Amino acid sequence: MANYGVRVQRGYVAESPEEAVEKSKQLLSEGASELVIKSQIHAGGRGKGVFRETGFKGGVKITSDPNKVGEFAKEMLGNHLITKQTPPEGQKVRKVLVHEGLQFGGADEKYFAIVMDRNTKGPALLVSPQGGVDIEEVAESNPNAIKKIPINFTEGITDAQAVEAASFLGFDADQSLLADGAEQIKGLYKLFAAVDATQVEINPLVKASNGKIYCIDSKINFDDNAAFRQKAIFAQRDTSMEDPRDVQASEYGLNYVGLDGNIGCLVNGAGLAMATLDVIKLHGGNAANFLDVGGGATAQMVEQAFKLITSDPKVKAIMVNIFGGIMKCDVIAEGIVTAAKNLDLKIPLIVRLEGTNVTRGLELLKESGLAITPAQSLDEAAEKAVQAVNKM
Repeated sequence: MANYGVRVQRGYVAESPEEAVEKSKQLLSEGASELVIKSQIHAGGRGKGVFRETGFKGGVKITSDPNKVGEFAKEMLGNHLITKQTPPEGQKVRKVLVHEGLQFGGADEKYFAIVMDRNTKGPALLVSPQGGVDIEEVAESNPNAIKKIPINFTEGITDAQAVEAASFLGFDADQSLLADGAEQIKGLYKLFAAVDATQVEINPLVKASNGKIYCIDSKINFDDNAAFRQKAIFAQRDTSMEDPRDVQASEYGLNYVGLDGNIGCLVNGAGLAMATLDVIKLHGGNAANFLDVGGGATAQMVEQAFKLITSDPKVKAIMVNIFGGIMKCDVIAEGIVTAAKNLDLKIPLIVRLEGTNVTRGLELLKESGLAITPAQSLDEAAEKAVQAVNKM
């Protein structure tokens, strides 16, 4: 943000209590009067979180004493912080952010976002003078407190639109504040366009006690398709904060999400995958995962998908549901057979194939000599998968 003229708090990342103390002293020498230390994990609600190992409360702390920062860092680093957004076991804190504190009142907290709008087929500003709270609650209780300003992506944001947004946010008390608000908004839009963002959300955007406007908390989503153009940004991905299976899946171009059930699913297409999960539920079962191999999967990708599914000890049966279009059923069948043999698969495997080269695909499954249960429809496949699990 700072690279695009957006005003943010000065801060530094530390990986040890000693480094946190050092960075705190540096901030004080640069003019900071208050220090904030934050646990760096991929979850919200850190301030109200609790550390699993010690019971220490709060993943965000405020002080003006560098030694206190060191003490807080010692409590945080190396321990697992549990918040309302983490898994039950929490997430391990490997780094902390130490930054300057700012003074501002609740009335000074505003909401600002740039999102992609389906209706206008382009970006739009979403602004509200009611910031610091869930914008969904504002939308429900007081929709007139939110304003949408569509932006022409080719032309970019205009001065008039930036002033309109800043004024609606309440930065029109005087001309200098209004001008500062408009400049900050233009800087945020410049960031949005330059980094291939799909969303830039600031909550809150505040007028601090020093009279200047700051972005206090933010969330930015980036277009995965622009990774080749945004290498510096995507290089910052911290895979230690992610499920190892999700990371492995992304390396092979697979879309994987672990769930709580015991029927592993391998499907092509996100919509078909969701329908498969629903039909399994309809027949009394629960899926162990969402796994979409996409429309251009190879036999090698299918084998990797099987490895992901079987890495979950809860999986008691695997259900494959493939509708061949661009993807050919015989290629999928080849991958299924190879995976089942290489992994020495012992759990029930139910396969439903339909579409391009389905006859040859079914022949390959039959010729394999493996204990593969075929199904003619999604309903039949789900029913057989649930029955297989219930027999165990």
